[in-house]
Amino acid sequence: MALGVLCNILVCLAVWLTFSARTTLDKIASIIFPITAFVAAGFEHSVANMYFMPYALFIKMFDPEFMSHVGAKLTNLDALTWQAFFINNLIPVTIGNIIGGAVFVAAVYWVIFLRGKKNTTS
Repeated sequence: MALGVLCNILVCLAVWLTFSARTTLDKIASIIFPITAFVAAGFEHSVANMYFMPYALFIKMFDPEFMSHVGAKLTNLDALTWQAFFINNLIPVTIGNIIGGAVFVAAVYWVIFLRGKKNTTS
């Protein structure tokens, strides 16, 4: 779950960085560092995992000898199941992503910018 929290902090900060950009090129350039950082650090994002894990599961189901061609250890392949994907990966990572985005980014921005402002409409 911690990898999901850290990942979504970087993803949400990448989104916030795009708000400060003026052109499309600026927006693309602003997301490169945070997204590259979460990939390089090995953090987990639920949306990315919803692509990569089923991809690996389908390879296991339909062409398991492919794994031996790329040099993967076949002993690790036994633990790769749909149930393990949902229970051990997708659910904890999604919860971590929600905590990372809602608590560590959105709540911090709320505390910094909105808390304490008086209601101007009467």
